[in-house]
Amino acid sequence: MSSSAEQHGARQGGAQPTEQALIDRLTALAPMLADNALAAERARRPVDAVMQAIEDTGAYRWFVPKRYGGYEFSLKGFMEVGLRLGEACTSTAWVTTFCMEHNWLLALYDQPAQDDVFGRQPYIIAPGTLSPGGRAEPVEGGYRLTGRWQWGTGVMHADWVMVAALTPVPGQDAPGLYMFVLPRDQAEVIDTWQVEGMVGTGSNDVAVNDVFVPAHLGVDLAAVRDGTSPGARINGSPLYRMPMLPVLGLTATAPLVGAARRAVDLFEERMAGRTVYGTRSRQSERALAQSRLAHARVEMASIVNQLGHVAREVAAWGDTVDPCPDLERARLRVDIGHLVRRARNVVRDVVEACGASAHFLDNPLQRILRDLNTASCHTVFDLDVSTENYGRLLVGLEPNAPV
Repeated sequence: MSSSAEQHGARQGGAQPTEQALIDRLTALAPMLADNALAAERARRPVDAVMQAIEDTGAYRWFVPKRYGGYEFSLKGFMEVGLRLGEACTSTAWVTTFCMEHNWLLALYDQPAQDDVFGRQPYIIAPGTLSPGGRAEPVEGGYRLTGRWQWGTGVMHADWVMVAALTPVPGQDAPGLYMFVLPRDQAEVIDTWQVEGMVGTGSNDVAVNDVFVPAHLGVDLAAVRDGTSPGARINGSPLYRMPMLPVLGLTATAPLVGAARRAVDLFEERMAGRTVYGTRSRQSERALAQSRLAHARVEMASIVNQLGHVAREVAAWGDTVDPCPDLERARLRVDIGHLVRRARNVVRDVVEACGASAHFLDNPLQRILRDLNTASCHTVFDLDVSTENYGRLLVGLEPNAPV
């Protein structure tokens, strides 16, 4: 975590950059991310200097409401950031896009929460886990929160945490799922991140033990799913009327698609210098390798185009005054899951063609392969769940999983 002096320096105001200028600032850091990707993996967390450089660009103001000094930049530009950083280091890009997006999530809370948090600092760096790993018990003025949550992406450089908990709702038999935001120093980070891929994210467990959380720092997730959140009414911008789970899915997808695109680049570079065993010819001279490269290039262009299309669809819901219906949110989740499956398969295909030496641990191809294999298992990409849900809605049944 940055020192308090560093955080203070990084969070000072200044002239707002244009959206493209901020994209350019972040893209300029791509070589730094790539140079430190192996170090992040060995440390099992993002490299401090890299995370500080990202913070210094102003990246985390991207989705903060303008009335708190934020930028309110577009979902389209956000996709470009994820793609470009994902080409350099999947893990660091994943942490960055999630921490940027969690400021958008906080902007969906009611005004007292935003005034409390954004009123004291211009943005947060926080993990956000939607799994119901905790319970919140109502007390005077708020809740007593206890729980433990996996997948704490961003927690190694966080100053806040966002965690979901089953919470009693007046007049309702079943508990609701609320998301609470609380200072990082009120939570414990438990070192559990021993994984095959996405190793550099440092997505360790987060635990909270009987901590009081003021009522205004919690939000019922059912109230923010379809674009009609308390924050959408307050902030006014179409940005905050976008449906929640599709935005989360795109946040996770863009770095993975960027990483897959980089794998194709690396395959093409490798073809020119690799002699196929048992022959005297370069791989680039072999018809099957040429065909495989052509397939990969076309497929990646299609995936990137489809990512942009889905992002435009999600953003368009923000431009309407209508809530995004369950059926549409379910379809978007299936679309996003297919994008990630396709990106993972491209990486598998090109790494298969690269020979055994691509699997040395200092070769970025094997790391991208492990990253895509692991990240594609994220619950938001689970096509068994999402297609069943969508199919149920298509035939007039109620969904049996959150949309």
